[in-house]
Amino acid sequence: MTDTLYSTDAYARSMSAQVVRTDSDDNRVLLDRTVFYPGGGGQPHDLGTLSIGDDRLTVVRVTSDRDGVWHWLEGSLPGEGSQVEGTIDWERRYALMRTHTAMHALCGVIWRRFGSPVTGGNMKPGEGRLDFDIPDWTADALPVVERELNEELARRRAVEVSFLPRNAADDDPSLIRTKVNLLPDFIQEVRVIDIVGLDRQADGGTHVGETGEVGSIVIPKAESKGRGFRRIRVRLEEGE
Repeated sequence: MTDTLYSTDAYARSMSAQVVRTDSDDNRVLLDRTVFYPGGGGQPHDLGTLSIGDDRLTVVRVTSDRDGVWHWLEGSLPGEGSQVEGTIDWERRYALMRTHTAMHALCGVIWRRFGSPVTGGNMKPGEGRLDFDIPDWTADALPVVERELNEELARRRAVEVSFLPRNAADDDPSLIRTKVNLLPDFIQEVRVIDIVGLDRQADGGTHVGETGEVGSIVIPKAESKGRGFRRIRVRLEEGE
């Protein structure tokens, strides 16, 4: 398995690694360690480069499976056993970290006010959306939720990372804020993100170290998706 450096240090921007396996059909390599997040939970995969000596290859896609983290490249593949230097597109990653943390904070605000689970979500750098089952939502709730979200972010709550054995995580239903448990069966250690005092849930993505780094958030609209379902969109405020 790949040593997933992003799981314990979201601020790591580069790494030295060894090519463990190559796949010429898909032009991808499996590395022994990586800072590249492979995507999941609505957060897109990282982009960046792998360098072998003076050759720099663009990383255009990153995925993970039971074997580890695969890096899809533009250009000729390095051979198995090669040493490479990897660097992520940090500006893009940091925007995703701030966005993802804001969405977790929104989960906490919605859960506290409505007790409603997440039914879906997606994001890109600087903006995202979460779907909730909120039958009693009214139009005047939107500015209240936006205000409460920004108040929570401004409290500079710590964002902590921990790991639990799968059986312990399965015994704690509060860790799953989605309506359906989406954890793959092969995951035997569950990563937990805790915005201390606001939101704690199983999650594999990257986040900032404290909520003040997110800045201010705008919620431009909440759309009705029928039968009490609401799609709430968030955006990092311009200039933050």
